[in-house]
Amino acid sequence: MWEYSDTVKEHFFNPRNAGAVKDANATGEVGSISCGDALRLTLKVDPQSETILEAGFQTFGCGSAIASSSALTEMVKGMTLEQALTISNQDIADYLDGLPAEKMHCSVMGREALAAAIADFRGEEWHDDHEEGALICKCFGIDAAMIEQTVRANDLRSIEEVTNYTKAGGGCATCHEGIENVLTRIWGAAPAPAPVLSTAEVVPCGGLTNLQRIRRIEQVLESLRPMLQRDHGDVELVDVDGNVIYVNLVGACTGCMMAGATLGGIQQQLIEALGEFVRVVPASEMKRVAAGGR
Repeated sequence: MWEYSDTVKEHFFNPRNAGAVKDANATGEVGSISCGDALRLTLKVDPQSETILEAGFQTFGCGSAIASSSALTEMVKGMTLEQALTISNQDIADYLDGLPAEKMHCSVMGREALAAAIADFRGEEWHDDHEEGALICKCFGIDAAMIEQTVRANDLRSIEEVTNYTKAGGGCATCHEGIENVLTRIWGAAPAPAPVLSTAEVVPCGGLTNLQRIRRIEQVLESLRPMLQRDHGDVELVDVDGNVIYVNLVGACTGCMMAGATLGGIQQQLIEALGEFVRVVPASEMKRVAAGGR
């Protein structure tokens, strides 16, 4: 498990400005639940001064995603839109007294949501859609434009760094060549090679037998159990059907307003442990999903 600062923990367990802003006049949505992370940022902006009066967030993802979103809403309140546009993902991480390298993509998502919301307020188009042929990482839906922007903004020099900041390359690893091409185009030299990871860290898609996958899933759930039990909750594995993992949240976790965030955090941990995209679904939805529902 990664080490988190006290500030990250505080914003995760006591998030600020959670929920949508009433009478918001700016909205930015980035990410995708199917890829494990999604953020919807709403702002109430004074039309005359373009000062951000209120900010709220709704996020689906891990603890770092929640903490980064909470921090961002605190940072922007009272700023003008021009001031807010100067906020970088590193500023968000610094506000939280640092994020683990593997979680920097959460701060990047916050920066993108802010840019999207400001564009929405101004009636401008903001695209996170992929140009045809530009999609590099199919596992997490990352295109060349996002990789290039993040590489330049954070002076990234290796595939490992790109993965930490965008998640590209962290799934089946088939997109490493595409990432290398972007890095070479920017810096004019071949990037540092991707590290060879042990199976304890990341295993390419299909690299685990079914029995090994189930054991890995159980190990991840076991590692998360103490945190859930501290809040009088728990999680139990019910079934594994391909890339869909069915679980039951029990105890205080049942019906909790943060249940969606808890499932998102579990899903993110499993994606990183298995090295492939999986969906974590409540066992109560098993019949609906099996029937073709989403």
